[in-house]
Amino acid sequence: MRAVFYYFERDLVKWLRGRITVISSLIMPAAWLVFVGLALPTKFTDNYLEFITPGILVMTTLFSSLQGGSLMIFDKILGFLNKFLAMPSPRESLLYGKILFISVRGLLQATVILLMATLLGVKVLNPINIVLIYLTLFLFSVFFSALSTMIGLYLNDHDSYAAVNSMISMPLFFTSSALMPYEVMPAWLKALARLNPVSYAIDSTRMLFEGTIPVYGILGLATGAGIMVLLGTYQFRKAVV
Repeated sequence: MRAVFYYFERDLVKWLRGRITVISSLIMPAAWLVFVGLALPTKFTDNYLEFITPGILVMTTLFSSLQGGSLMIFDKILGFLNKFLAMPSPRESLLYGKILFISVRGLLQATVILLMATLLGVKVLNPINIVLIYLTLFLFSVFFSALSTMIGLYLNDHDSYAAVNSMISMPLFFTSSALMPYEVMPAWLKALARLNPVSYAIDSTRMLFEGTIPVYGILGLATGAGIMVLLGTYQFRKAVV
């Protein structure tokens, strides 16, 4: 466990030292919320800001999680990864530390969005629902953090990973239920959105905003996150750099 927190602390300190990166990563999600939630004209709801806030929360967590592969590539290029894998601590500690850091970073961004949404008039929830929103976002982040870290383990440069990142993130977001409900989607988009894991997280978060607890949604995200972490653990134990 100590090794996990060491890797977590290492990435956290490195991130906090880049002040511009920290500020931009906290401002951009708020900008999405303001410019999309307040400016986009819609006919299917009278309060689009309330509708889109869960989607912006999940979108921010998704993009933050998929940046995790860049951290792995950075360590690989600078020669840190092979040294970490040769250390006596379990190899999967590196994976768990990065997942923890990426997830915490995503939750910090989500906090900014929640505060902004509250200031803009989105309904304030009771403490239990807020805790469950954070739990939902954390489980979702663990799933994609583990995936992105595994991808970064096998790629050797940032350009390749940037291409993979865009190929994963953009289709997942725009074929989800983030921007519009299923009822107004074309049939082909509705079919894709129903199968999209991002929609799964958005729908669960939206239910929490409405005051309903999505038990099956949270259990499904927990199962998916657990499976992805197990796959990552297996890959890191076999890794050769």
